[in-house]
Amino acid sequence: MRAWNRAKLLWGYFRGNSILSGLPVEHIVETTAKCNLYCPMCPRETIKQPKEDMPAEIFDRLVQETGRSAEHMMLIGLGEPFLDPLIFDRIEYCARHNISTLLSTNGTLLDEKASARLLSTPIRHVTLSFDGATKETFEFYRKGARFEAVRDNFVRFARMKHERRAKVQVVVQMVRMNGNAAEVDEFIRFWSAVPGVDQVRIKEDETNLLRPDARHNPSDWRHPCHYLWRGPLYVKHNGDVYPCCQSYMLGGKPVGRIGEQPLVRIWNSDEMRRMRRLHVEGRAGEIDVCSRCCTVIPHPLLVVGSLLFHGSTVCRFLPAVERLAYFSRWASRLLRPAR
Repeated sequence: MRAWNRAKLLWGYFRGNSILSGLPVEHIVETTAKCNLYCPMCPRETIKQPKEDMPAEIFDRLVQETGRSAEHMMLIGLGEPFLDPLIFDRIEYCARHNISTLLSTNGTLLDEKASARLLSTPIRHVTLSFDGATKETFEFYRKGARFEAVRDNFVRFARMKHERRAKVQVVVQMVRMNGNAAEVDEFIRFWSAVPGVDQVRIKEDETNLLRPDARHNPSDWRHPCHYLWRGPLYVKHNGDVYPCCQSYMLGGKPVGRIGEQPLVRIWNSDEMRRMRRLHVEGRAGEIDVCSRCCTVIPHPLLVVGSLLFHGSTVCRFLPAVERLAYFSRWASRLLRPAR
């Protein structure tokens, strides 16, 4: 069923269809809007967030509607997942519907007890966000966190994973920005040597808070954005659905709400169809949120690959593909970051 769903999405992408018969492969689900840090590059610092969690009925409804199509759910958003009291239950609920899950954490609450509890769940991917190789840089970008405490939490979690031979993929991630770009080599060296760390990811900054003038050149839009054909859709804690995470961060409007319309209707809403048509016509720059977007645009070959393989497999290989593209002049043609 899921492979057939991907085939329908791939066919729709090849043909440039604005109406799709398949549903998204991935979803970004904000199970909580609460966070305990201040990060200058995070959109929550410009868009006020309530201290609320996603109601169980919204989450359960989403999982039930996507049970035969979704392959991967990223339980992240503008909140810290470990502030969600139901986070472990949500991971288990997805697994019962054969949906793999990813969790990304700032590490402040990842003590030994939380680590053991997380490793006992069927979580498939864990991203450890650590934006710097030095105390000064890390604490500038992660205000409210202590460099040594978070680093120790991450090292302990990775080693516990290694000792238990857990199958979860552990990725340590740094978002490359002006203030930490010089620390990339040291960051890779340190974390690559920690037992239990499967990959080290250097991710481009896809917000425009620290670089408000960054955006794509008109020529970059010759390929349609993959988000509109495969997902992930972005689901806010209150059930509002956005075409992608960037559309919310840039002040876009929701295209529907879980529980008020079936997901298939939201996925093929008038606005989603309009956006797909403009992308196919090379006019994505006429869409307000797309004109200000900093998300990397993948080459169609990568989009095809992302629909040939299961969503969790794509997630597993994504850091390697990004490193190849960012550090190889030839491979950089496959991913186009904003200027």
